[in-house]
Amino acid sequence: MQQAPVTSELRDQAQRNRRRKKGHKEIDLSESCSGLNYFVRLLRSERLKEMATDSANGQHQGTTKLPPQPSPLRSSKFCQSNMRILITGGAGFIGSHLVDRLMENEKNEVIVADNYFTGSKENLRKWIGHPRFELIRHDVTEPLLVEVDQIYHLACPASPIFYKYNPVKTIKTNVIGTLNMLGLAKRVGARILLTSTSEVYGDPLIHPQPETYWGNVNPIGVRSCYDEGKRVAETLMFDYHRQHGIEIRIARIFNTYGPRMNIDDGRVVSNFIAQAIRGEALTVQKPGTQTRSFCYVSDMV
Repeated sequence: MQQAPVTSELRDQAQRNRRRKKGHKEIDLSESCSGLNYFVRLLRSERLKEMATDSANGQHQGTTKLPPQPSPLRSSKFCQSNMRILITGGAGFIGSHLVDRLMENEKNEVIVADNYFTGSKENLRKWIGHPRFELIRHDVTEPLLVEVDQIYHLACPASPIFYKYNPVKTIKTNVIGTLNMLGLAKRVGARILLTSTSEVYGDPLIHPQPETYWGNVNPIGVRSCYDEGKRVAETLMFDYHRQHGIEIRIARIFNTYGPRMNIDDGRVVSNFIAQAIRGEALTVQKPGTQTRSFCYVSDMV
C-alpha cells in the first residue's frame, strides 16, 4: 500500500520527461504566481529571446517595437474589403468622388441610384460598363430592392438654387427617401451613413458650432425644406438605431468644393470662380465679416 505514492510519483516524472523531450514547457501551478502570470512571464521571456536573436543577426536597428495589434473594429463585417455598397445620389458632386474612392478597392461592388436632378452620368463615365459597377436611374422617394452591405445616403440637392426650386420634393427626398433607405438597411442588415448638413444649425448664435449645439432654426422659412428635412432625417436615423438596432453614421457636411462642382449652384466658391472667369469683381455680401468652413472634396471622401 505504501508503494502507490512512489509509483504515482514515478509515473508523473516520466510524463514530465516525455513532455520535455517533445519541447513542452512544464507549468508548476504550485509556484507562488498564478498560472496566468506564469504564461505572461513565459511569453515575455520567449519574446525577449527572439528579439535578442534578431538583434544578433542585424535584423533590428535601435529600439525594437512590438508589431501593431489589429483594431478589434477590423473584425466587423462592415470593415471588410469585399463589400456590396449602395450610394444614393452617386452621380452628383460628392457622390461621384465617393464612387471613385470606393472603386479603388478591387473587391468592392458599387451600385449608384440617382434621378439625375442635379447629378450627371458624365461624372461616372469611366465606371459605366465596369463589371463591379451598376448605375440605376431611381428616385429614393420610391422603395429600392437591392442586397447590400453598406448604404451611403447622399441623395438630395444641396444648393439653395436647386432645393428651393421644388421645396415639397426636397422635403420628400429628405424624409421619405431616408425612410426608404432605413427600411432597406433594416431588411438586409446594412450599415447606413446619412450626409447631413451644417444647415441643421440654421442661423447659429454660436461660432463655431459644437456638435452639441441644437441650432437656431426658422421652421417656416424659404430654406426650411432643406434645413428641417435634414433635421427630420437625422431624427429618423437615431430612432431606427434605438428601436431597431440599425448601425448608423451621420456626417454634417459644410461647404465642399473641387472638381465636378456645379459652377452655377449659387454657393460662394462657385460664385467666386464664375465671376473670376468672366472677369467680374468678386461679390461679398454685407457686412463682409462672415466666416465659412470649407473642405476640398477629396478630403471629404
